Amino acid sequence: MNNKNLMRVSIMMRRDQHDDLHKMGVNISGYIRDLIDDRLSNHTIIINVGEDTKKIYDQIISHSGEQDRELEPFLREALRNMLADKIKQMQQLQKNFKN
Repeated sequence: MNNKNLMRVSIMMRRDQHDDLHKMGVNISGYIRDLIDDRLSNHTIIINVGEDTKKIYDQIISHSGEQDRELEPFLREALRNMLADKIKQMQQLQKNFKN
């Protein structure tokens, strides 16, 4: 990300929101940029995950300065692996019906 493309703005948030995000170790500026990108995008996916996965995601994305777009190649690979696994399961199911 090029810092020359960033601008400073002031926001108002409730104290409890700030405290909760701080406790979670979330970079508030990065988090807000991601939310804005998601809102403005026609290509957004929302995935519900477990607590541990969410913590790992927050640590990697908000602390590294990366954006969700950097995650896409890894997500595509995970989807390919999931599809391959589902195909194997369906082939096994089909094989069981033949017997």
